[in-house]
Amino acid sequence: MISWLDEVTARKEELFADLFRILRVASVREDELASPDAPVGPGPKAALEEFLAMAQEDGFQTKQFGPWAGRIEVGSGDQLVGILGHVDVVPVGTGWETDPFEPVIKDNRIYARGASDDKGPTVAAYFALKLLRELGLELNQRLHLIIGTDEESGWGCMDYYFKHAEMPDFGFSPDADFPIINGEKGNISTHLHIKSSEVAELGATLESFNAGLRVNMVPQDAKAVISGLNTEELAQNYAAYLEQHQLKGSVELNGDVATFEMVGKAAHGSTPEKGVNAATFLAQFLKDIEFNQVSAQEFIQVLAEDLHLGLDGSKLGVQYEHEVMGQVSMNVGIANYNHLEGGQIVINFRFPTGQTPEKMEIAIKDALKSYQLEIEMAYDHAKEPHYVPADDPLVKTLLDVYARQTGLPAHEMSIGGGTYGRLMPRGVAYGALFPDSIDTMHQANEFIAVDDLLRATAIYAEAIYLLTR
Repeated sequence: MISWLDEVTARKEELFADLFRILRVASVREDELASPDAPVGPGPKAALEEFLAMAQEDGFQTKQFGPWAGRIEVGSGDQLVGILGHVDVVPVGTGWETDPFEPVIKDNRIYARGASDDKGPTVAAYFALKLLRELGLELNQRLHLIIGTDEESGWGCMDYYFKHAEMPDFGFSPDADFPIINGEKGNISTHLHIKSSEVAELGATLESFNAGLRVNMVPQDAKAVISGLNTEELAQNYAAYLEQHQLKGSVELNGDVATFEMVGKAAHGSTPEKGVNAATFLAQFLKDIEFNQVSAQEFIQVLAEDLHLGLDGSKLGVQYEHEVMGQVSMNVGIANYNHLEGGQIVINFRFPTGQTPEKMEIAIKDALKSYQLEIEMAYDHAKEPHYVPADDPLVKTLLDVYARQTGLPAHEMSIGGGTYGRLMPRGVAYGALFPDSIDTMHQANEFIAVDDLLRATAIYAEAIYLLTR
């Protein structure tokens, strides 16, 4: 009987080398550098090509699909098993203690952007294929390890890939939690547009307000520049507000101009309760200021009153709970305002079966009808809820492997996050976060624990072997 964890541990230095090679590629989407040859910027494409080059050097068959995606091909048989991962990463943000693209091992953790989401788990699945080959275990079905470059944004990579490649019969994405994710909530974003209004004689000017990097991240940083105030008094009040809510921040005074900065806590947009939203907390402090533009007043008011801490969507009337898939969640991901141009707030919702974007739109428009807003639902990028029943052979096999290797309870789960698993009719997400893992996805100082990486690789190796019998 194979001791999968022992086999992986014996090769851990080789596993680290493969992972570090991919982690060193700065693969954040950069639209300002996009081109036909690199539609989401050069970084994600470079990471894809580095991954495929590594696989070719190891003797695997590979195929690239334009600048968008690629795959590693193994096995033979009638059915096609898919493993879908990605090499693009979210922006770095602030607060890092190490270079996010120079991985380091510290306290038995590998620190780097993408270590947990999703380069670490994808390399673990890749290394599992190498291990199976070294052990002389042939796959009795075809398997494609498919690598995308745009998971953190619009999934354009998978749109392109599946226009040119066949859909797997079943499979998993190593981009979430163990023991399994066989249910994923729907996903839709709402854009609130606020046009700049006329300037009144009285009141302060909200020169600018900026918070958020991506809609699927809880904003860690927020900054507001305000002129025409009694800045000394406001600075004192701000210090008291920060202390009251145990927040970090600063204020810089220059004449009648005050620049407020706030530091919250980043988190994945599907779990907003794990973060501290700097945008809404800063707006909550600013809400009692009288601004000289209705647009500024409404921008702050919406953030502070209608969105702040409304993580279940109840303030907008979209709350709903499903007995298996759980509740609606809401993340205010982006909030920007300029006194000359107006502002935009982008809200991301994750919703279970039973709630729909159409019903949500009606409720949101009703809740915000007193404001002069343009409300736009991003239907083009919406994703419906996805569920693979617990008695499906895929789910049962993966849960059996997890239980056997960990000795822990194995049960079905649903999440608000969206993974590539939902792209396959019989697709799930499978690791690499364990129940006792610390989740640092989309946060500063992201890491994957070395023990988790080794355990996940061992689980993937046995799972792949059994799925291809």
